[in-house]
Amino acid sequence: MLFYIGFDDTDTAELDRGTGRLARMFEDRLPENARLVGVVRQQLPVIDGIPYTSHNSSACVIVEAKSPDMRDTLIERAIEHIAEHFVEGSDPGLCVVGEGHPVIPAVVAFGRTCCRRIVTQKEALHAVQGAHCSGHGGTNDGIIGAVAGVGLTVHGWCGRYIEFGRLRDFPESVPVGDLEGAGISVMAVGRDAMAPSADDLVHTGGWLRPGRFAYRPVVMVHAGADGSWEIFGGKMKKRADSG
Repeated sequence: MLFYIGFDDTDTAELDRGTGRLARMFEDRLPENARLVGVVRQQLPVIDGIPYTSHNSSACVIVEAKSPDMRDTLIERAIEHIAEHFVEGSDPGLCVVGEGHPVIPAVVAFGRTCCRRIVTQKEALHAVQGAHCSGHGGTNDGIIGAVAGVGLTVHGWCGRYIEFGRLRDFPESVPVGDLEGAGISVMAVGRDAMAPSADDLVHTGGWLRPGRFAYRPVVMVHAGADGSWEIFGGKMKKRADSG
């Protein structure tokens, strides 16, 4: 069974790491009969009236557990994880939803609403009622991003993976077949783009962060000058490691 664990607003502008790294570190707290499927960063709007640390993103940890009874353990460990790693002055929030939960349609709708306008804690709590949502400091505004992060990740068509298998171990140039063998699809974009061959090289620039499309990691590429493929989009300059 899959669980979606959303974290948000656990850092401050002075910190050298972001919520994305905190979410990735949660793998170390997983119980024995659970495994990390991936961690997905979700972008939320940067508009007047929404407080944020750097780029207004939240993170959702996807965990596969052998039993739905592990829900309470995951919640307990996530709360402990926030308590250990959040920074005073932040407004941490947590959301945990299991796959198939009846609240999922409302949580997905809430996540998509967050991408177009300012929302409130009240709206977040209403969307997720019946599943777990909790604030752990400051204004507790992090619950908004935590619920939105879960909703957008469950939606399956947005965000980018900041952790998936050995994602961070690939060299700067990697064969398409190696990526596919690791469960990462490669999709060429462009008007006349052809399908990449297994032996073709993808130049990652040392930064490989697949998008989440059709509920799985997908690397979008465009043709390079030498017949290889270049990653579509690249790393942003930022204050902290959020992904």
